[in-house]
Amino acid sequence: MVKGFGGSSGFAVGRAFVMPSWEWELPDKMVDVADLAIEFEKLYEGIRCSKSEIENIKQDISDLIGEEESNIFNAHLAILEDPIFMNEIQGLMQRQYKAAEVAVKETIDKFVSMFDLLDDDYMKERAADIKDVGNRLLKHLLGELEEADPPADAPYILVVKEMSPSHLARMDSSQVLGVVTMLGGATSHAAIMLRAMGIPFAIGMEGKLASPVQTGDIVIINGDEGTVIVNPGLEVIAEYEEKRDHAAAHLERLKGIAHVPCVTRDGVKMELKANISSAKELDIALKNGATGVGLFRTEFLYMDRVTLPKEEEQYEVYREAAVKLNGKPLVIRTLDVGGDKSVDFMSFPQEDNPALGYRAIRISLDRKDLFKTQLKAILRASAHGNVRIMYPMISSVGEVRKANEILEQAKSELVREGKKFREDTPVGIMIEVPAAVLIADMLADEVQFFSIGTNDLVQYVLAVDRMNETVASLYDPYHPAVLRLLKQVADSAKAKMIPVSVCGEMAGDPEAMPLWLGLGIRELSMSVQSLLTVKEKVLHSEAKAGEVFLRNALRCRLSEEIRHELNDCCHEQEMSPKEG
Repeated sequence: MVKGFGGSSGFAVGRAFVMPSWEWELPDKMVDVADLAIEFEKLYEGIRCSKSEIENIKQDISDLIGEEESNIFNAHLAILEDPIFMNEIQGLMQRQYKAAEVAVKETIDKFVSMFDLLDDDYMKERAADIKDVGNRLLKHLLGELEEADPPADAPYILVVKEMSPSHLARMDSSQVLGVVTMLGGATSHAAIMLRAMGIPFAIGMEGKLASPVQTGDIVIINGDEGTVIVNPGLEVIAEYEEKRDHAAAHLERLKGIAHVPCVTRDGVKMELKANISSAKELDIALKNGATGVGLFRTEFLYMDRVTLPKEEEQYEVYREAAVKLNGKPLVIRTLDVGGDKSVDFMSFPQEDNPALGYRAIRISLDRKDLFKTQLKAILRASAHGNVRIMYPMISSVGEVRKANEILEQAKSELVREGKKFREDTPVGIMIEVPAAVLIADMLADEVQFFSIGTNDLVQYVLAVDRMNETVASLYDPYHPAVLRLLKQVADSAKAKMIPVSVCGEMAGDPEAMPLWLGLGIRELSMSVQSLLTVKEKVLHSEAKAGEVFLRNALRCRLSEEIRHELNDCCHEQEMSPKEG
């Protein structure tokens, strides 16, 4: 068994199809000055063909993965129109008399190397887009249009060095059982698209496999854990086929509870909402019984583009979501970039510790023009549904007041423009910085709701970067300090009579249910894939058992003791008969 990273959950068992990568080693070919015009025409024709091909792919794939996800191909078109990228190619041709394909290859290599050197996983993965677009252009320049196509008559596991949207466009999703890549990451465009299609995906096998996977090999994927087994014995194959079938049957059973009221065995109602970043995810969330959206990640509207999204564009996206929810809550988090999330049209300072630097609300308060545009779009959407505004990474009362001042300016401008909005649109904050926990009682006087972002809160309070493999084992959401912080937030919200929800990864962990019930938290927001498993847990839980667990857990000095209490609580509820 080889362990990489999970990109999209689920089990897959099948025969491999290894898709060759577009890779060329080109000699340093020069051309005569007299032939430069011909070479430039070859370049422009290659660009025209590449753009046409990308447009066709986008149109073909939009029905499969949704229009919003297919807009990823707009980023590929933008690369072919990017003046910096094209000027580099043309400069090599004009100044050094390079052949078109050589100039393109050298430019690809230069930009990919630049992105790979950045200390930013998101930006590193954008190198894959440049490589994909550049290789498509090279394919046309070299006339190498013959490609190895996957089998059309049998399901298969796709194995590729690095998955790109172009690879995805060439495969029949009904035949692809799963995907294994040597390189890439969970935030790559391919990973986003595979998750939207529900295809198991394991990433990062480079240098870990004893020998390269060959077409026809039997491959097993566990997309949750990111593990791959190549050519296992018959017993192992049977074991994983059983796991796959069991998971599929369990998911089918869970669909039956999608619209069942989410109530514990002792009558306590729990609201389960979704974390989304696209309209496609919202459709799945509603199908899975979500009672609203607890976190709309708006940063994905800003990524993979060279200009700021205009107010009208943002308004249409937010309005569509509000209308689809038909009165259910839509919590829209304002722009949360910086740290590990970059946008192409904004330059960020070099920082020794980006997680503690220029990010989230700090950027919004600094770039009031950007912030006000977004707030106006959100406010306009509030006229079409139950919209709420949420500020990320708040650490002081002053930040909330400054943000609300800009919100009032946005309202005034909309009034002057004669545009409709809901004047009393609720405003809330993310509780993800320890400082916000310590002054939660003060912050509760300034806003209408709290949402706890457990991912950053745990990271900050324990001083642990969970993406750092050396210290990742110290990232512990059941550390006694974390429980005390969660209790303080819940108590402060209760005392000030404002609602508090959880939207971090812990919200989607079914085993954490006794904790939320014990804390009196009655609203969780999670990935769309977690909704049904968490609801199943709610239906088999008791709030009073959660209260007992919390009392016992707060006396524990070690996280192992807390986990032991949690396991005991979950086991007792599974064994006890249902009331009534």
